[in-house]
Amino acid sequence: MAARLLFLASILLCSFAGTCYGNVLFSSLKRTLDVTASPKQGQVLLAGSDKITVTWALNNTLPPGTDSSYKTIKVSLCYAPISQKDRAWRKTEDNLKRDKTCQHNIVTRPYLASNKTLQSFELVIQRDVPTATYFVRAYAYDSNEVEVGYGQTTDAKKGTNLFEVQAISGRHVSLDISSICFSAFSVVSLFVFFYIEKRKQKTQK
Repeated sequence: MAARLLFLASILLCSFAGTCYGNVLFSSLKRTLDVTASPKQGQVLLAGSDKITVTWALNNTLPPGTDSSYKTIKVSLCYAPISQKDRAWRKTEDNLKRDKTCQHNIVTRPYLASNKTLQSFELVIQRDVPTATYFVRAYAYDSNEVEVGYGQTTDAKKGTNLFEVQAISGRHVSLDISSICFSAFSVVSLFVFFYIEKRKQKTQK
């Protein structure tokens, strides 16, 4: 009985604290980072060629010491709700250990408490990023690599400032042209072969 009460008490404590044995609830985190990204609402970017610029900084309206535990910033591409529907492998979970919203890392950098100016990073969207609608989110981690704050380019309902990424199809124009040329050459060669054979037969007669 005492063990059961202790277990229930630990669950209750975890629910108040927002973490338990390294498991952090997204709902327990404060939105402390201001994050922006260069794509405009509804813009379509091509994986493997188009660039994206991301900026982040601590919200300057917060009280001093808010970032005292921040050691690392990790910025990621995250799936918007429209691209999570009927896709369990992209499902949003409040427990960040199980959350699959943000699977594509953009950049991970040390947090510089002495430099609270705007930080930025530019990258070409990776070729393996699938076709979907996205937003950008940044997490702040402490020295134990536990999430302690976040920021994102969209609103709480994840319905604004969304952009699309078009994945590489695997086909290239040059390959298509080569394929057509080889096919045409094969057909022409076949006709030439039959023509030569017919002439040989007439000559033999």
